[in-house]
Amino acid sequence: MAALQELIPVVNKLQDIVTNTSLTDLDLPLLTVIGSQSAGKSSVLENIVGKDFLPRGTGIVTRRPLILQLIHLDDDDPLLSRADYVADEPSEPSEMTLEQHLRSQSSSNEINGKAAGSPPPAEWGEFLHIPGKRFYNFDNIRKEIENETSRIAGKNKGISRIPINLKIYSPNVLNLTLVDLPGLTKIPIADQPVDIERQIRNLILEYISKPNSIILAVTPANQDLVNSEALKLARQVDPQGKRTIGILSKLDLMDHGTNALDILTGKVYPLKLGFIGVVNRSQQDIMSRKSLNDSLAAEMEFFNSHPAYKTISARCGTAYLAKVLNKTLMNHIRERLPDIKAKLNTLMGQTEQELASYGNLNIVSKENRSGLILQMMNKFATSFMNSIEGNSSEISTKELCGGARIYYIYNEVLGNSLMSINPLQNLTVIDIRTAIRNSTGPRPSLFVPELAFDLLVKPQIQLLEGPSHRCVELVYEELMKICHNCGSQELARYPKLHAKLIEVVSDLLRERLGPTTKYVESLIEINRAYINTNHPNFVGAATAMASVVEERQKQKEHERDHEKHLLLKREESATAPAKVAKAAASTAAANAGNGSASAESKEHSAKSNNKPESSVLDAISSSSHSLTSESRPEKENFLNFFFGKKEEVQGKVEHNKIAPFSYPTETESSNLQFHLPIEDSIQHQMDQFHLNEEQLSEREQLECELIRRLIASYFSIVRETIRDQVPKAIMCLLVNYTKESVQNQLVQKLYKESLFEDLLYEDEALIQEREKCEKLLDTYRQAATVISEVM
Repeated sequence: MAALQELIPVVNKLQDIVTNTSLTDLDLPLLTVIGSQSAGKSSVLENIVGKDFLPRGTGIVTRRPLILQLIHLDDDDPLLSRADYVADEPSEPSEMTLEQHLRSQSSSNEINGKAAGSPPPAEWGEFLHIPGKRFYNFDNIRKEIENETSRIAGKNKGISRIPINLKIYSPNVLNLTLVDLPGLTKIPIADQPVDIERQIRNLILEYISKPNSIILAVTPANQDLVNSEALKLARQVDPQGKRTIGILSKLDLMDHGTNALDILTGKVYPLKLGFIGVVNRSQQDIMSRKSLNDSLAAEMEFFNSHPAYKTISARCGTAYLAKVLNKTLMNHIRERLPDIKAKLNTLMGQTEQELASYGNLNIVSKENRSGLILQMMNKFATSFMNSIEGNSSEISTKELCGGARIYYIYNEVLGNSLMSINPLQNLTVIDIRTAIRNSTGPRPSLFVPELAFDLLVKPQIQLLEGPSHRCVELVYEELMKICHNCGSQELARYPKLHAKLIEVVSDLLRERLGPTTKYVESLIEINRAYINTNHPNFVGAATAMASVVEERQKQKEHERDHEKHLLLKREESATAPAKVAKAAASTAAANAGNGSASAESKEHSAKSNNKPESSVLDAISSSSHSLTSESRPEKENFLNFFFGKKEEVQGKVEHNKIAPFSYPTETESSNLQFHLPIEDSIQHQMDQFHLNEEQLSEREQLECELIRRLIASYFSIVRETIRDQVPKAIMCLLVNYTKESVQNQLVQKLYKESLFEDLLYEDEALIQEREKCEKLLDTYRQAATVISEVM
């Protein structure tokens, strides 16, 4: 580790680098001066420097952060003998008092004496925004600060966070780096913004919140310490007081009989770095141009002669403050420099990696551009194939993409949309009966005509074409999306090449879309061309008819049981009055005491009771006979159906169209919905079947119901076939073909010498980003070089 005195100049160099390049990632050790307006901040800084150079006035004077770097000069410092600089001009006489004019003339003579061989003054200031110019006249430094503040922050009382960097070279200063911030204010005045208090607080917090910042909280001694805004802000970011130095100004203005000894000795408000008392020049001293040397002498005389402060006078005053700040800053830099170096190495590594992603700045030569283009093509094609296969290194965790999205289209979207189709959609009972009648010709057929079944089932199979088409379109759209997402940071350098790669793959996909769609259409047409009623999963006419007959038999049995139940209830209600009369007669006979009358009454009662019981039995018998005669055995009906015997069914039944499936639509992924109702059960749809008011024979009822069941059975078979074959066709003709042909297609279309120059045109915005990244990397390297000088 180098000598401690070299640490502060190192940080000053780093601070220059940070300011020139607007770096925000590097947190450098600084002494940050904060305090309320008129707390004495400017006077403290001028006392440390030993020169009047800061703007003064009412309201907010410091409206931009001032980074003040104090650089100690030795008598043999090489900077004193340098001649490659421009000296400042003396102040205008109209803007100075007579005394100022005389001093300016003296300074001007000193400056002009440089050309005549006399040594230049040993104290001057330099601004970072005016490189190569020295300000020997400190009044001109004040004016430049005011002009630069107005240039950035405006002529009103607004503030700006952009700092002003000022270096002051002098043999009378210690190496220090301080930041003078705007004074805290409460109420906006004149042209100040209404939120000026919030702006200043945010600006101060921006500096003092950094862990490497040492806070100099300036508080006037004639103000109660509990009302100190500076200490309040410092405590907010440094609650334990480890990096806060308290500065008590205006000790000479306290009421007589009071002192700040308890505060200076740390008994009132403890701070690890303690409190230091100073006495600044009064306003009268400033107006009378009292020299700072005289002011510093008067300050020491005050502490040495004051009865309360003379015991601690060695630890008070501006000179002691400068030594403490110098020592504190050096120790802080020594502690933080290794962390700064580690942070700098990390930033350099990140910037180098970012720069590598932009590629080499040198223009690609004719010898290697063909290889570069071929390499780009291979990477693009590989990225396209990996996205489909799921082998991409940049797999999204937020949504389905690539091959997983295609699988979702096959399994969920296509499958659900096919299952949502009603096998009997738009097919009414009248349509079925009409088709059956037209298929029989001029005479009725003995069996259900197969031609009617073929005519009715083919349009229903055609319903599968819409979802199949949509499936092809969705897979095509997903492949196009994969194509547009393929690329890399290196490929982004050449926007024309990237656009051409996407264009070639897009053309290939469009070429394959037509054949794939036609083949899917042909799958539907193939299944419509031949109705294979011999399929092992087809229900068949005999099985379907048996189920229809069984259901009708169960329905009639249920109706008979219901009618019996109603008849029994009617008979019970009819016999209730007879039972009441019988009970009344028995009671009357018992009261008369006549045995014969009683016997006659019993005989009469017995006859009365026998009569209703007989009628109930007769009614039940009659009802059973009626039911039997009305409903013939099911076996007979089944034979009648096949042998063509016609029986008219009495009564009229309502005829409705087949009700669509009413189950709620299953939610699909956005833009992947077919918006079709979902079928729960074929049997449920069968239960909604009703006939028209027009009379249908029992044979026609059975035939229509049979055809419906056969259509539903065969439709399910074809639907499963389509659900299996369509994804296979799309994979073969579109996905796999494109995946296998993409690389050859790119080479065939783009690997041409005449296109190389145009394809390798670089994006201007990216060139600018790369240049910016290179400058940033150079800055980090300069900072690393500076740090390596002391480590």
